[in-house]
Amino acid sequence: MSLGNVLVTGGGGFLGKVLVKKLVDKGENVFSFSRSRYVELDNLGVSQIQGDLADADAVTAALNDIDTVFHTAAKPGIWGAYDEYFRINVTGTANVIEACMKNKVGKLIYTSSPSVVFDDRDMQGVNESVPYPDRYLAPYPETKALAEKEVIKAAGQGLCVIILRPHLIWGPEDNHLVPGIISRASRLKIIGPDTDLVDTIYVENAADAHILAAEKLSQNPSLSGNIYFISQDEPMSKWTMANAFLAAAGLPPIKGHVSGRTAYAAGWLFEIIYKAFGIKKDPPMTRFAAKELATSHWFDISRAKKDLGYTSKISTEEGLKRLKEWLSRK
Repeated sequence: MSLGNVLVTGGGGFLGKVLVKKLVDKGENVFSFSRSRYVELDNLGVSQIQGDLADADAVTAALNDIDTVFHTAAKPGIWGAYDEYFRINVTGTANVIEACMKNKVGKLIYTSSPSVVFDDRDMQGVNESVPYPDRYLAPYPETKALAEKEVIKAAGQGLCVIILRPHLIWGPEDNHLVPGIISRASRLKIIGPDTDLVDTIYVENAADAHILAAEKLSQNPSLSGNIYFISQDEPMSKWTMANAFLAAAGLPPIKGHVSGRTAYAAGWLFEIIYKAFGIKKDPPMTRFAAKELATSHWFDISRAKKDLGYTSKISTEEGLKRLKEWLSRK
């Protein structure tokens, strides 16, 4: 099934690049909208449009004559100025929605995050009915939640949309999760119980889910407005997974243990210090990170299986093999 002219925001990013490659392999006519230009996308024959999501006119121009938009671009992380997160995640998404409306784009697939519903407590097997929390401990989940609400509102106004919530995307060319763990290898400690379970998702499975969402939305517009958790469907201890990443890099496992309460207190103190001195780099710990690391968060993906036909084609074991091969070439 052809998706028509396809545009991926953040096409040069980790998920975006894998998604673009799969769309090209599928024979789609693909465009990428990013702030930078990427040689890899040139080599794929992808039309690259450079611009800023916060520039409404640039976004509107980029979406001219586009049939399907995959909005993967966002500002991630656990630390930084709220205004910058809002500018990219909320204003940028609002601009994409407005451009879709103006250009009569047929479908919008929005990449959200399970963190939008994280309420600082264990989340075990919850489904998409779980509500948004009353407060957030970091600008990323808060602004992603605001953006998600804008997408839901757009669905109510007639735009065909699906929202996906992939959790902890990883794999070759990862520029966030795996490198962060490897760079802190010598300083990492197990925080909270070592039996807490989390979901993750291999990057190719996440990209497949996006394409499935667009195809199913074309076949069944009544799916518009739906939200879907997607994952490996194989919850495991976050520390088992972290150690697997370290092993793929040829590094020893994590040693030492810190309680969740101690980590939270340390995060609170670091936040005060970093804000007081205007330090822009990530603190060693934040309250949000402490809560995430000391709790379980895995999700019921039966809705994605039923509506989208989603399955994790690449197993965690196979994904780790591919990750190890990639790390060995770096």
